[in-house]
Formats: sequence, structure tokens, C-alpha cells
Amino acid sequence: MFLLAPAQWGAAGVGDLVALTGPEARHAAQVVRIRVGERVLISDGAGRRALSEVVTVGPGQLTARLLELETAPDPSPRFVLVQALAKGERDEQAVEAATELGVDEVVPWQSSRCIVQWRGDKEEKGRLRWEALVTSAAKQSRRSRVPLVAPLVRQAALRERVGSAALALVLHEEAVIPLAGLCLPDAGDVVLVVGPEGGITPEELTALGDVGAVVVRLGTEVLRSSSAGPAALAVLNAASRWR
Repeated sequence: MFLLAPAQWGAAGVGDLVALTGPEARHAAQVVRIRVGERVLISDGAGRRALSEVVTVGPGQLTARLLELETAPDPSPRFVLVQALAKGERDEQAVEAATELGVDEVVPWQSSRCIVQWRGDKEEKGRLRWEALVTSAAKQSRRSRVPLVAPLVRQAALRERVGSAALALVLHEEAVIPLAGLCLPDAGDVVLVVGPEGGITPEELTALGDVGAVVVRLGTEVLRSSSAGPAALAVLNAASRWR
């Protein structure tokens, strides 16, 4: 699947031509080696997706005719993964898998026990790296909507996000309440908080609980930071969007 910016898509509908340019066009022509007459999926990353037929392929540009157009409904509820920074690229693995499993927004979290630190220029560079991973994973899984990647949060900002959610969940190995079987809201944000390899501190658990977060367990096993969030999202999806 290829991405076309909403501004470039404009009001184009079935039968109209759209033009891919820049990196997307170069990837299509030089890497994937798309040829005239082939059919491809094109999305604006904001809900629109079209089966399209390639009309022209040239250096730095690909033109396609929209054959079938569909618009995905707004997600309801929205799944938001708050992923603590983790070493060994485990946080990036979590973000990539979460995108494939239906997350709608990803929030990087600088928790107390994070070994990895985003400071200064690293903060925006790290966010952009996650954004690139999310975009690539969304294209790979043919998602009509590319998940948002929010700015880095620390405790105060995370408390605000949790407090405004329709439901906020914190994964913790010592929790009593199982994630499976929870009643989910029909709308609003379902915020899922995943800590670093060192775990969430008691102080952080208390602070999040004070603004309404529910501490839950995923199962009897203790998962790595790279797999806990995606596994929980699979459970949440089964409880909501597939019902």
C-alpha cells in the first residue's frame, strides 16, 4: 500500500487520477518496481483507501486511477498505547506490533525506571523514529488510518491523559483484575499503560490510580515490554471491535 497526503488526494473520487510523488513514488518505481496496468492500494492515512490502477510510472512520480474507494469509520473506542521507553529497541518492537494490531495512537513515556532517556534533541528524533515505524507498519498491514504518535510524556502529562480517558488500564504483574472480561466503553479513549523492563514504581501506580486508572494483569506469565502492549491490544480488540 502507498500513502498519498490528504492535501494531494483532495476531492478525487472513483475514476479520477491521483499522483504519487517523492519517496512514495520512488519506492513504488525503484524498489517495488510497479508497472503500468498493475493494481495497487492507495490511502491518505486518514481513513480513505482506494484500489487503483497504475497509469504512468516515471522518475519521481506515479499516476494511478482510482477504481474503488472506501472510507473507514472513525475508531470507537480509540485504543491508545502509552509505551515506556525500553532498551534494546524493545519499545520500537512494541510500537510496530501495536500498529499491526490496531492501535490508534502511541504515546512514548519517560517513566522513572526507564534506562533509555530522551533528552534535548533526542526527544523529537525519537518521536520521529517511532512515527516512521508506525507509518511503515500501517502500510504493511494495509491500514486506512495511520496511528498518531504523540509527544513524549512524563508523570504529570501522563496523569492528565489518564484522567481524561474513558477508561485507563495499567498492566502490572501483581494486579488482581484480569484484562480479559473487562467491560469496555463504546466510545472515547481506552488508554493502556505499559511500563519499562524494570517495572512501574509503586509511586507511579498510586499516582495513576488516583486519577482513575485500573491496574490489570494480562495473564500468569510476565511478558517483556516489547510484547505486553501488543498482546493486551489483541485482547482489547477481541472484546470490542470484533464483537
